Amino acid sequence: MFVSGLGRFVCALSVPLLLIASAGTASASVVAVVDISTQRMHVTVDGGPYAVWKVSTAKRGYYTPRGSFHPKYLKRMHYSRKYDNSPMPYSVFFYGGYAIHGTQYVRRLGSPASHGCIRLHTANAAAFYALIKRYGQGNTRIRVVN
Repeated sequence: MFVSGLGRFVCALSVPLLLIASAGTASASVVAVVDISTQRMHVTVDGGPYAVWKVSTAKRGYYTPRGSFHPKYLKRMHYSRKYDNSPMPYSVFFYGGYAIHGTQYVRRLGSPASHGCIRLHTANAAAFYALIKRYGQGNTRIRVVN
């Protein structure tokens, strides 16, 4: 196959231009915003609304970290060594030992009740976990706000 000198020049320029264009538009595909004041987690996928779920964050005397995070690691079933081997299904660890995870204490969702983690109904935690597995940890952003 014959490629002209001009064809090689255009192809050589195309790659850097594509990289520059995509670098400016890079953003997370999955964004979860946990609102401490409303005890809700708003999830968007590819910029569009996906779900709003009730959560439980830290009760009095405990703290849920605020800020912007990427998931550090995921664990399908984790048991808390710190809190009596409590089950933490579909754990998404985002800051040290803090995670978004499922809970069996669904009656407390919508009010502060945890030791600092962000609790979800287990079905919602499974859906969030699956989104992160599908889109990737690097394409997921978790924001915790007041």
